[in-house]
Amino acid sequence: MVYQLTYRRPSHVPSSRESISGEEKQKSINDSITSGSSCMSAGIPEALSFDRIVSGGVCPPCTVRDFMNYLMYIEHAAENLQFFLWFRDYSARWEQLPQSERVLAPEWTQTQAEAEFTGIASTRPKRANPQVAALLKGTDFAEGTPKSTVDRADPFNTPPKLSPTDEKRDLMSDYGSSTDEKSYGSGITHQSVAEQAFGDAGMKWKPFTAQPYREEVSRIISIYIAEGSPRELNISARERSAVLHALQSTTHPTAFRSIIRTVEYSLRKQAHPNFIRWTICNGNRPRVVFARGLGIAGIIVGFVADLLITLSHASRPWRVIPFLGWFIGIATLIAAWKGMCVVLHGLHHRHLRPWELFSNDADDILDEKLLSRESFTSQTTNSYEDEPWIARYGKRNVVRKIFDRQIWVQEPALRQIQDTIFLQAVLAGFVLSCIFVGIFCAVPRGNFY
Repeated sequence: MVYQLTYRRPSHVPSSRESISGEEKQKSINDSITSGSSCMSAGIPEALSFDRIVSGGVCPPCTVRDFMNYLMYIEHAAENLQFFLWFRDYSARWEQLPQSERVLAPEWTQTQAEAEFTGIASTRPKRANPQVAALLKGTDFAEGTPKSTVDRADPFNTPPKLSPTDEKRDLMSDYGSSTDEKSYGSGITHQSVAEQAFGDAGMKWKPFTAQPYREEVSRIISIYIAEGSPRELNISARERSAVLHALQSTTHPTAFRSIIRTVEYSLRKQAHPNFIRWTICNGNRPRVVFARGLGIAGIIVGFVADLLITLSHASRPWRVIPFLGWFIGIATLIAAWKGMCVVLHGLHHRHLRPWELFSNDADDILDEKLLSRESFTSQTTNSYEDEPWIARYGKRNVVRKIFDRQIWVQEPALRQIQDTIFLQAVLAGFVLSCIFVGIFCAVPRGNFY
């Protein structure tokens, strides 16, 4: 069974830093959730929707673990999915808390969130009164004078006493490189990192330790939200300040509203389509390039054979024989251009990814396990340059990469997409081959030999 012959695989969505309002993001997310047809129009069937993937309703190679590996090794943005999965788990655990604990951390309403955004915008420097500016013109206190100059000129400007948070700033410079699971280093804990984040946002730390999950929230701030954190989310300074203002007062899941929309929007509208597009490819890059070369070679063989027959004394029916070379070459080239190897597709196989090839336990590739909560709250970075498979895979020669280990494609919806692309390539190869062979048959024979 295949999809419509007009099917097109998802287009590549580049990473965008466009300024989109929270309402537009939320509307786009809601449309993505409620409209299955919108997914199919983008080349993604309902069976491979974002919600089905993150809820564990698909088979390899489209599982949430495969999605995480793609974001880790291909797009280098695994922190978005890690934070999103943590937030889903956190929200579920919050709903299971007793009412006596939940009342300690009230909901952060939309009105409060909008008020915080307005307050953040109002903190921008205001232009001085024109009359005052005229009086101060030419002095060290005129508008635009560097702060350091004013400090030297004002004998009454006594530097404020450093707070304990400020005194720790020098110690915080290298916390992102720590790999210790309990703390960032000697005397530097997740709470101190959270204090640093609040200090950078111009707020004082209010340790409402009685609120549920306050320690875990401090850990999340130090891992995903604070500037320079190990898995810092790609959010704006305004969004960071808004979420910190909210977390200063409550640990309710609604406090993360300002950034969870950005994270979910990025996952649904950019990472998910790119993941499906990448997963459709059943061969690694050396195999796909090799398949393209075979397709071009088949086309060249068909063209040369038809040309030689046309220039000879042979009759026209002989010119149909190169049709096979044209057909195989064009069909192979079209399929390879979309990232598919027709030989692997005939077996419904795919190549193992480089990070799967050197797994200590081959069964881990087939066994889908829930990602642990500890992996979401680990302060280790998403860097993978030191993983052993990189050096081992780099030592493989090209021929071995072309014929790497294969595995069966388990997800039916993905096989259906690949069947559709294969059928499109076959039909296009047949039609174009008929046209090219027909052109050669219409040309009078050359009688040169």
